[in-house]
This record gives sequence, C-alpha cells and structure tokens, in this order.
Amino acid sequence: MSDNKTETLKTLPLDSWHRSLGGRMVPFAGYEMPVQYEGVMAEHLWTRENAGLFDVSHMGQVQLNGEGAAEALEAITPGNISALGAGKIRYTLLLAQDGGILDDLMVTNTGRNLYLVVNGATKHHDIAYMRGQLPEHITLNHMEDAALLALQGPKAADALAKLNIQPLEAGWPVPNELYFMEAGPFLWGDIPLGISRSGYTGEDGFEISVPAEHAEKLAAALCAMDEVKPIGLGARDSLRLEAGLPLYGHDMDANVLPVEANLNFALSKARREEANFAGAERVLAQYPNKADKKRVGLFVNGRQPVREGANVVDADDKVIGAVTSGGFSPTLQKPIAMAYVPAALSETGTEIIVEQRGKRIACMVADMPFVPHNYHRKPKL
Repeated sequence: MSDNKTETLKTLPLDSWHRSLGGRMVPFAGYEMPVQYEGVMAEHLWTRENAGLFDVSHMGQVQLNGEGAAEALEAITPGNISALGAGKIRYTLLLAQDGGILDDLMVTNTGRNLYLVVNGATKHHDIAYMRGQLPEHITLNHMEDAALLALQGPKAADALAKLNIQPLEAGWPVPNELYFMEAGPFLWGDIPLGISRSGYTGEDGFEISVPAEHAEKLAAALCAMDEVKPIGLGARDSLRLEAGLPLYGHDMDANVLPVEANLNFALSKARREEANFAGAERVLAQYPNKADKKRVGLFVNGRQPVREGANVVDADDKVIGAVTSGGFSPTLQKPIAMAYVPAALSETGTEIIVEQRGKRIACMVADMPFVPHNYHRKPKL
C-alpha cells in the first residue's frame, strides 16, 4: 500500500492511538497510516456486516468562500455545482486545461461556503491548481487543523445515534436522518462536527470532520461500541474495489479523460450543454461512447489475483491495456480487478487475457459494482 519513496512521512492526529491499538503503520500519500489491525480479511468482512471506523485524515479538506464560488469552481470541474442545494453533496472531477483528470473530489454546499474533500496524495497540487485558476476574490482555506473519520457499514447509523449528536441549526435533521450525499453542521457536546452521509466503501456510512484535538475522543467513543472496530487502509482498498470505485493515481490520472474512466455520470447534462469547463471540447468529443478505451471490471479465473501494472494482451501477446487495481474479494471469495481495455472489448461477458509474470490469465469483463452498493438513499416519490 506504499506510494512513497524518500520523503519525510507525516503523522496523523490519531497516530499514537492507532499504535496503541496494534495498528501496523505503512507509508501512504506522504503519511504513516494503519494498514491493518486484526487483518485485512477480518476487517473487510466486519465492515460489511457491522461498522468500521477509518482514519482518512490524510485527505485534503478545503473551504471555498466568496460570491460566485460555485460558478468559479465550474470552470475546472464538469459538475453542476451552482445547482447544488444547501446540505447537498456532489461527486465531481478536477480537470486540467486539456480535460485530463487531476483528481476526483466531493463538493458540499454547506449553505455558507463550499466544502471540498480531495485525495491525500494530490491535495497540495490540487490546492495550488485551484488557487491559480479561481478568481482572486475566492478565498481557499486548507483545513489543516481538522481530522477526518469515516464510519462505514450497515450499523454505522445506529452507532452514530448513540453519541446524541445534535444539529447546529434548528430544523436540521440529526445525523442518522441524513440521506446519502447529504451533509450538515452538528455539535457533539461543545465539539463542532461536519458530518456527511457518504464514504468510499459502497456501504452506508458517514464522513466526520472534527477538530484534530478532539479526534481521539471521538474515535475512542465510537470504538467503545460493540458494533464498531477500527479498520485499516487494506480493507478500505478491498472494499472500494468491490464497490467498483476508482482510486486516483491508480485507476485514473492526468492522462485519462472522464469517458475513458467510465465516469460519464460526472458530466452533468447542464454542463455538457454549456461546454465551458476545462478541456470541454476534448472531453465531450468522447461522450457518450466514443472513447478508444474504457475502465472495466474483471472477474479473474482461478484463485490468483491480478495486480496493478499487469498487461492486458491480445491473442498475439500484443499489449492492448493494463490492470489498474486488483485483489481477492473477501465478499465474493474470488479475485476481481479493474483494467483499461479497448472500447471494442468493454462489453460485459467479453473474454480478456491478462499477462502477469509471464503467465496468461483468463478474465471476463464484469459489471460494476462487483458487490451492490448499500447506500441510504432518499426514497423516490
């Protein structure tokens, strides 16, 4: 799980807490982070059945303030941010001027400003890019004094309800009454929390922004509950893979366009019609199905997983694509992967050959998510 080389590693606000619980620390995104406590398989299955607490404080938390902040952000994202109501969240993409994906991110309209969560490994580049692209009157606050915890799993709402967290404003729901992709400001005693019903595991759950000095108190209170255990980076990765969710820097990067990444849903209709976001001409030239390659899911024959970097080859052993994420699915009890393949081979059920360490491994294009999402969505009227 390491993506560091020689840089000095930073520590999370909960570093000593992780170590006291037996967390095995590894380098990731410039930080020392817990990869596991009891073991990846056990932690993965616990989260699917109960509630797991993940420390994702390495992620970048950013506030944008100023009149027209949503419209300004739309210049470098294809999401319809200006139509986002207060307390609502949108997944979108940070695009380079040529349309390449610089990052994926969550944007929340807090009613007062825009709150963004960006990937840990790219946050400093993202912030510098946004500061260079946004008008001078839009202020950007990197919330370096805040931790971020993710409580994920089917028992997450019940666990959070036990803390008696109250809305900061009258008329706002308590956290467990939020629906998927909703958020709000709350108080736990006198501790301010920003809570969203979201996450990156495919399960129901919440992300909780908390002042760093109070993070351990919150984490300890949650993990004191029978249904909650601390969960490491390893299970977070296997959960998001089963959920079919791409990881920036692995399943997409600046050389990949949104349609190639199979992220058409992030190109909102209104923004496609406006066509005024970074790289719009190049991006929309591929919409909806004109890209030469596509990110797909793979079922892998046998028990041996295929890993990131393995080549997709044709019958003549010519390299035609690459695996970007792969591993053994604890839920399905078989190996799964994501890969880029030629668009002509992207249909579900298509047979694919992956070459790994000189061995040809038969695979089949699969629908994603591999495991159905369990989000707490608002009922459709």
